[in-house]
Amino acid sequence: MFSSILAKLSGFVLGTINNVGYLGVFGLMVLESANIPIPSEIIMPFSGFLASRGAFSFWLVVFFGALGNLVGSLISYSIARPLEPHLRKSRHFLAAQNWFKRFGELSVFIGRLIPVVRTFISFPAGLFRVNLTRFSAYTFIGSFLWSTFLAYIGFVLGENWIRIEPYFRKFDYFIGAAILIFLAWFIYRRRNKNY
Repeated sequence: MFSSILAKLSGFVLGTINNVGYLGVFGLMVLESANIPIPSEIIMPFSGFLASRGAFSFWLVVFFGALGNLVGSLISYSIARPLEPHLRKSRHFLAAQNWFKRFGELSVFIGRLIPVVRTFISFPAGLFRVNLTRFSAYTFIGSFLWSTFLAYIGFVLGENWIRIEPYFRKFDYFIGAAILIFLAWFIYRRRNKNY
């Protein structure tokens, strides 16, 4: 069932880029960074492949991919900000806020380079009110590097670009599992402290 959903999603992504061009790359990357599960690991390598065939300019593909990530990240950041007052009183919120204040801005940049994490890093950044100018700069720079990396893979591999997708999926599963293990540990630790 998962492979069927992924095949339909891949078809949607490829069709959008083929039919809409740079605007399609931009729009799909906006959705990906606004927490909609559309994998950049399909968007950018396919766009890089099209650039290798002369249908696109490589650097325009990278630019529109990074710009789309920035716009989508700003949407996620903006959605999180109004929630902050409702969560502020929790001691866990305060601990997380202190951590994000200490490491958060650099975390935005690093997070943009890690599958799974890159999609969701904007929400806590908005929640903990990371400086918007620095957030935007870190997001664009990190997204530009990520978009360049993926588009270059598609450019170099040509028609074989699709072969990399399963490897990124496995890495996504690994990161997802690590996040779930961390959450389980956090909940377990919290419950033990309350007893």
